[in-house]
Amino acid sequence: MDPLEVIKKFYNPNSKAFIILVNHSKAVAEKAIKISEKFNLDKQFIYEAAILHDIGIFMTYTPKFDCYGNYPYIAHGYLGRELLQKEGLPKHALVCERHTGVGITKEEIVTKKLPLPPRDMIPISLEEKIIAYADKFFSKESDGSVKVNTVDSIIKELSRYGEEKVKTFAEWVEMFEGTAL
Repeated sequence: MDPLEVIKKFYNPNSKAFIILVNHSKAVAEKAIKISEKFNLDKQFIYEAAILHDIGIFMTYTPKFDCYGNYPYIAHGYLGRELLQKEGLPKHALVCERHTGVGITKEEIVTKKLPLPPRDMIPISLEEKIIAYADKFFSKESDGSVKVNTVDSIIKELSRYGEEKVKTFAEWVEMFEGTAL
């Protein structure tokens, strides 16, 4: 399966949205594959899922990314899951839903009244965790470039959502980089 061909079913390859999505996803995939080399994992799946993890952004209203859908950006994960399930890619679909932040719990969705289905959206498999982790290091930019984030800047951003999020990320840094924070 070529994940870029899947993306082309939903994006015009000449659009700014396609360029933004693919540039970001390739950076995430490269880091995720590098991390996966430390483990006995399916690198092809990691590549495919990393390329597809943000496929749902076109359904959100995010003009800076050339996306003019009807949903808020936070919904892109579960929307991507729905798309990929219809494409017959259930494992890839779970990566989409579970990659946001370091995961979102059902309790957070309900308590904060987030515009998401009320269910846990937490990375469970090692592959899901690796892709969610790699995703934190690369921000999409409206010009199609990719901003590289540092561990410190990621921690600062995650701290807005609580110490538990920072703790999860710190565990991932130790697991994937071999360094403690």
